[in-house]
Amino acid sequence: MTHPLLLHSVSYAGLWGQAALGVEAVVDRAADLGFDGVMLMAKRPHVSPLDYGPAERERLRRKLDGKPVVLAGYCNLTGDLEHGEIPHRELNVVYLEELARLAADLGATSVRVFTGYEHPSGNWAAQWRLIADTLREAAERAEAHGVALGIQNHHDHAVGWRSLLDLLAAVGHPNAKAMFDAWAPALHGEDLRECARALAPHTIHTTVADYQLRPRHRYQPALVNYEPAPPYTVAVPMGEGTINYRAFFTGLDEGGFTGTVSYEMCSPLAGGGDLATLDRYARRFVEWMMVG
Repeated sequence: MTHPLLLHSVSYAGLWGQAALGVEAVVDRAADLGFDGVMLMAKRPHVSPLDYGPAERERLRRKLDGKPVVLAGYCNLTGDLEHGEIPHRELNVVYLEELARLAADLGATSVRVFTGYEHPSGNWAAQWRLIADTLREAAERAEAHGVALGIQNHHDHAVGWRSLLDLLAAVGHPNAKAMFDAWAPALHGEDLRECARALAPHTIHTTVADYQLRPRHRYQPALVNYEPAPPYTVAVPMGEGTINYRAFFTGLDEGGFTGTVSYEMCSPLAGGGDLATLDRYARRFVEWMMVG
């Protein structure tokens, strides 16, 4: 099954020292590279709600010209829990509703959100409840703008695929969907076909990047030897990494996934970060997806 392909604008945001383009240039480049639409980074230097008033939103909407669009939000719903007097849930709901309003103004159908990193203050169960309650209220408010809320398995809470299913059940709102990605379960050693098939009925979008693992070791002078440390990941062109995306997409399609697929370059790349390298990675992704 073919899916609309989106280029995540974070790839050309310069956040990891790579070449940077403005958001309108990214929209043009995505079309030139063979993408159907874009995933827009909803923070500076791209599409921050602080910088996009009515005129800027209307101009960008005309630029997007009805293309498939997903808005990428950036939240940590468990941040700053050591200060209980701060209304964390309210602050995050206000932010997420503003993203939903921005998405609707741009013609986007959904907003990608994160859960929360496990915070050392407060217990895990209380953090889980806070996340579920916040997402439920945000999903309800986003629905009023005609925009779905998509939960990505990125932060500590619900990063496991079974936990993400548990969280969706805990949120319990039909406008709260999954934006389930392969990279976390791949690093966890999960069966990608199995987990993708299980999440597919809930998933409206997935974001793709491929990685190789590089070993790390720490020297122990007393032993005149090295002890192993967790490997780090390095981004590589699609199909050259360790993530079995063929199995992942097979599982999604078996489970009935009909959503969009975006490609992101959101870490240092093997080969550097100049425009030619970024474009080469992006083209490779489109070619890989077209092969099926």
